[in-house]
Amino acid sequence: MTLVKKLNLISVAGLVLVFGGLIGITLGVFLYTKAEAGLASLDAVYAVQGRYMSYDDDGNFTDRGTKEAGDSILALIEEDWNFELNRDNLDPNDTLVNTPDELMVQYGIISDHTLHGTQTVILDENVEYQGVMYEAGIYEVDVDGRHFSDLDRINLLEGPVRTQTWSPLAFSLLSSLIGGVNSDYQAGMAHFMSWSIFIGLGVMFAIAGVFVPLGGVQVTRKAEAVAAIKVQAERTTAIPIGGLAPVGGD
Repeated sequence: MTLVKKLNLISVAGLVLVFGGLIGITLGVFLYTKAEAGLASLDAVYAVQGRYMSYDDDGNFTDRGTKEAGDSILALIEEDWNFELNRDNLDPNDTLVNTPDELMVQYGIISDHTLHGTQTVILDENVEYQGVMYEAGIYEVDVDGRHFSDLDRINLLEGPVRTQTWSPLAFSLLSSLIGGVNSDYQAGMAHFMSWSIFIGLGVMFAIAGVFVPLGGVQVTRKAEAVAAIKVQAERTTAIPIGGLAPVGGD
């Protein structure tokens, strides 16, 4: 009897598992190569841009030369934005900005400088606005932590500050950085899923699928052996214990 004839439904299910496992492994390898290419491309982009982190001699992140300013930016990211920053990626021995956490720090730097800067507004003439007289002159206006939507565009001072502070340049830089964070996370997630889910589960399914048909064959053989024993037992009980009765005689 050939192996094919000995296959039962369990064995067929095992073959399906093997086939599904091979598909999973193939998809995993494909996704892995794409993720690797994406991460390599991102690293090349970061290297070309040449953006670096700054640290002091003790390995503390600094901004504009001070640890206090650096701590303020990290607090903005971790406390105000509730971002789970992995500080292990802030490596003073590798200052190139090429991880999502370092990109997020750059996002924080630009945001912090924008939110806490000052803008110069020049009024050419005396103007009254909502019962307040603004005399002609030069004004240094603090942004005072106000975002774009917090500044009144009609106000004679806040309007220009709104435009100057949250300029197209600031928005484009922030958009580029947050896009880099998302791209890095997506490529990293695809990289992780390729081997942990697709390849990992594919190998498990394939191995399980190999043993299931073997188990099915063993079950079939055992059933055949039991049936053979049963037939032999029936033949044995059909023969009298004393053997054949003699023919004729006294």
